[in-house]
Amino acid sequence: MIARIESLGIVGAGGAGFPTAVKLRAKVPIFLVNAAECEPLLHKDKELLLHHAPAILRGLRIAMECTGSREGVIGIKNKYQDVIDHLKPQLPPEVRIFPLSDSYPAGDEFILVHDITKRVIPPGGLPKDVGAVVCNVETLMNIGYDKPVTHKYLTVAGAVARPVTLRLPIGITIKEAIDAAGGPTIGDFGVLLGGAMMGRLAPSLDEPVTKTLGGIIVLPKDHSLIRRYGASWKQIHHIGKAACDQCRFCTDMCPRYLLGHPIEPHAAMRALGFGRSEDKFVTPTLYCCECNLCTLFACPEDLDPKSVCVQGKPAAREMGLIFKGSTESIAPHPMAEYRRVPTKRLMLKLGLMEYRNEGPLVDVPFAPKQVCIPLKQHAGVPADPVVRVGDRVRTGDLLAKPPQGALGARIHCSIDGVVRHLDNAVTVEAV
Repeated sequence: MIARIESLGIVGAGGAGFPTAVKLRAKVPIFLVNAAECEPLLHKDKELLLHHAPAILRGLRIAMECTGSREGVIGIKNKYQDVIDHLKPQLPPEVRIFPLSDSYPAGDEFILVHDITKRVIPPGGLPKDVGAVVCNVETLMNIGYDKPVTHKYLTVAGAVARPVTLRLPIGITIKEAIDAAGGPTIGDFGVLLGGAMMGRLAPSLDEPVTKTLGGIIVLPKDHSLIRRYGASWKQIHHIGKAACDQCRFCTDMCPRYLLGHPIEPHAAMRALGFGRSEDKFVTPTLYCCECNLCTLFACPEDLDPKSVCVQGKPAAREMGLIFKGSTESIAPHPMAEYRRVPTKRLMLKLGLMEYRNEGPLVDVPFAPKQVCIPLKQHAGVPADPVVRVGDRVRTGDLLAKPPQGALGARIHCSIDGVVRHLDNAVTVEAV
């Protein structure tokens, strides 16, 4: 079963794209399904549970067999009672639902594991270190359908005519996805890929849809989120160095700090005062999960502690500033439960309340003239092409595979066509 999952090119559909076959080699007693989807305006996982529950539960059964898990738990926000009611009659005896709070970042793997099992994954560790494996809803659906990964489900939201969740061929442009949502409702706009909190600014509308993309958010060009994601490191460093007053709000609201991990964003901000913008600076920031709460919610001065933590990671790695304490010493902060950030309050702070918070799954037929399928859509190394320019390919055909023995994932074609170009991606023209 694991070899089959590897051959289908299945990776984590809700995060960094870690190859699922590798994850399923762990032997654990409990298997967790991450259906929290805590990014504002995104609805993909909820919609898949409503419309593809049999395939998801089939994928969960297979994944539990691979890992030897005796219990499966689906973590979903308690506000989605309609989804919970829809799922409950379909659950086998060994699978149950765990209602999660409507807060951010409920979908963070470390938070999810602690909420359900009450165990804390050690700093730098993995869920298997506390006897669990976590998979995203769409990942399990792909296992259940037992087909090569050629399409991606995602929500298109924000300033569009109709916020929707779509099934798109991998390699299609984000412009085509936005057009399928009725197009933008504003003239000058920017696009966030992935989510409002942990996404990135789209460099162009020709950016391709990948296996891991979960959301496309269209916002006015002058929206605060578009401006903040567009800031340069030099700007972030200069302003942070001059303005941070060490209030500690960033640390006090940090989800990993509240789990007991050695991460203090305010200390990273303080380190800015000891060098120029191009200098390396050393801070204990290896365990920052980059959820962006410190930057987009906690900081009263609109500084960017998250980016400072990220910039400090390389030097921390070089100096070996890893956690060396006992895992028994890691314990959640006594106020952790009371510092959860409600989704509605987060949306208000982000300036997203004016946009419709919905994303029904709709069937839109796509007939792209071409697709540009990146060779790296996953954790690990890029895949090596197994096709040549001029080759005729069909949907589901293998385009590339990882080098022997390397961490990576197979890449499959999403349309029928002819290979026209090979570089960092495989461009296939429809025929």
